[in-house]
Amino acid sequence: MIEDEDGRRLRTFHRFIGNATNNQAEYQALIDGLKAIADWEPDSLDVYLDSKLIVEQVNGKWRVKEPGLQELHRQAVGLLKPYGDRVSLRHVDRSQNKVADKLVNLALDERVKKGRADG
Repeated sequence: MIEDEDGRRLRTFHRFIGNATNNQAEYQALIDGLKAIADWEPDSLDVYLDSKLIVEQVNGKWRVKEPGLQELHRQAVGLLKPYGDRVSLRHVDRSQNKVADKLVNLALDERVKKGRADG
């Protein structure tokens, strides 16, 4: 979900990414969101994630030990680099991230329905 500084929703999106861990899905959502705003060239960027692991890894406080996350981490950091110190990544409780949770469920529900139609 992408909002402006006044909390107006600018864009929401979701997609099925296949078999992935929660952390891989969190990284992919971050990457997709950063790609989606690239053309808007915002002055600053506040990113809220309900994965403390991803926040701490991207902020450089924790190492990325899991091989399946290293490339995703590299991509996310690369997409954040142009913002320099104008970006903040913060951890929020899952209860404060209900819209994102709803979008995940939409992607999964659509995949299940599609799978039944294809099967």
